[in-house]
Amino acid sequence: MLRDSIASESVDLIYLDPPFNSNASYNVLFKGPQGTDSAAQIEAFDDTWHWNDSAEEAFGEVMRGGNAAASTMLRAMRSFLGDNDMMAYLAMMAVRLVELHRVLKPTGSLYLNCKPMTQNLEILDE
Repeated sequence: MLRDSIASESVDLIYLDPPFNSNASYNVLFKGPQGTDSAAQIEAFDDTWHWNDSAEEAFGEVMRGGNAAASTMLRAMRSFLGDNDMMAYLAMMAVRLVELHRVLKPTGSLYLNCKPMTQNLEILDE
């Protein structure tokens, strides 16, 4: 979608708050009409990654994408890690970061949130 709708080197600022490979499922919890807790909830996001066809496709996109540094690094990580859950996560992140870099202006900035989820929750409580 990004590839089809945003031109190369056209974005000044990117902020990415990616999933953290927490191996957890996150749900949206609803409140009742009076603001009381409700049993109603829906799954919002499943933050688990596995080496499967999707991971292989993400890896292949980086290899075919023309970014030599990214493909060299991802290939080295796969050589070291093998085909496992962590490598699936890294391939998923790599294909997205390469595409975000494509749309970023040479003078642009990319902010990547890498704090553990517990730190994010502490900030929200302040």
